[in-house]
Amino acid sequence: MRMYDLIMKKRNGMALSEEEIRFIIDGYTKGEIPDYQMSAFTMAVFFQGMDSKETLALTMAMAQSGDMLDLSEIPGIKCDKHSTGGVGDKTSLTVIPLVASFGLITAKMSGRGLGHTGGTVDKLESFPGFHTELSGDDFIRQVKEIGIALVGQSADLAPADKKLYALRDVTATVDNISLIASSIMSKKLAAGADLILLDVKTGSGAFMKTLEDSKELARQMVTIGNGAGRKTIATITDMDQPLGNAIGNALEVKEAIDALRGCAPADYTELIYTFTEEFLLATDLAKTKEEAKKMVDEKIANGEALDKFAQFVEAQGGNPDDVYHYENLPKAKYTAEINASEEGYVNRIQCDEIGICAMLLGGGRAKKEDVIDPAVGFILHKKKGDYVKAGESLATMHYNSDTYPAEVEKRFLAAYTISEEKPELNPLVYEVIS
Repeated sequence: MRMYDLIMKKRNGMALSEEEIRFIIDGYTKGEIPDYQMSAFTMAVFFQGMDSKETLALTMAMAQSGDMLDLSEIPGIKCDKHSTGGVGDKTSLTVIPLVASFGLITAKMSGRGLGHTGGTVDKLESFPGFHTELSGDDFIRQVKEIGIALVGQSADLAPADKKLYALRDVTATVDNISLIASSIMSKKLAAGADLILLDVKTGSGAFMKTLEDSKELARQMVTIGNGAGRKTIATITDMDQPLGNAIGNALEVKEAIDALRGCAPADYTELIYTFTEEFLLATDLAKTKEEAKKMVDEKIANGEALDKFAQFVEAQGGNPDDVYHYENLPKAKYTAEINASEEGYVNRIQCDEIGICAMLLGGGRAKKEDVIDPAVGFILHKKKGDYVKAGESLATMHYNSDTYPAEVEKRFLAAYTISEEKPELNPLVYEVIS
């Protein structure tokens, strides 16, 4: 078998066999296939695409290129939730303890944020002392004891994907749905969950900007997951404006805690219920959405979900009192109101620009080595469809720089479009695919 022949085969629009795809991935991971040949191959895939069998074969080859986390010794159904990323997306912080409070197992690997989207690990590290460096034995022990654990993504997890993504990033071959789907799902399959819930964002703050592309990505990932023997569900949700009101790590943690107390913004609350209900239905703990909703209501009302979150924080080095008294979490030295310059309805928010503004304050990373400031960010007071008067606050900016971040304020204001007509709001949940 020669890489040259396989490049030509794909270039000519022919399907590759599972054996041929495994030859490519194994050879590239071991350094036997050079970057220039792999670049030619990914470009051929970019233009010719892959069918469902090829995409599954590619995903499995990448998943099996390194460690495969074995959770079989943990009794019960192991659940995982993944979001494709967005601004203010802190749903995992709330859904993980909620799901665990029902006795389901949430053994999760999660990444850090880069660019305008935040990472779950970064948010949780707003709790002083919280750490995600657990040994395999400690990870399994914690899950057995409290039903929940979260670790940072291992370097040995799907190493082929890490190497291939770095190549795609510099060869203009990122934007292919089969390659995106296999990249995400290779890590999910390697992480060992039985039940995977995927939140595929769509809109200006999402990786996938159009609804059609988001649906196609969701369908491919569900096909891969089910084809690999894992029960997989995908939701298509809106990210054309930030989710909830809080943007920034500690600010989002506080909003997540509010959600576990039953007092979060309506859009954030809707997604929390949607995802938790899907887990309850998929595991037959609930028979109908109405029953599932009542079950979630009860866990929030009786405080069990909040207690589970505190237990989780304590198990990973944080102070559980900070969950019940979140005023102890990091706070910025300064706050300032960002006021509207005109009157009317908020017609549009360029969501990714708001995320970039938070990054510029220090709440995100432009480069992987950048250090996060957990205290900075924004609390939004006006979102799409809201009426605002000239001089009224659109958001409160939390910052630590001794020089006022005027350029950030200017960029934030430019992300808002205000008009005389009240806009139609997008659905928050477009579709559930299973």
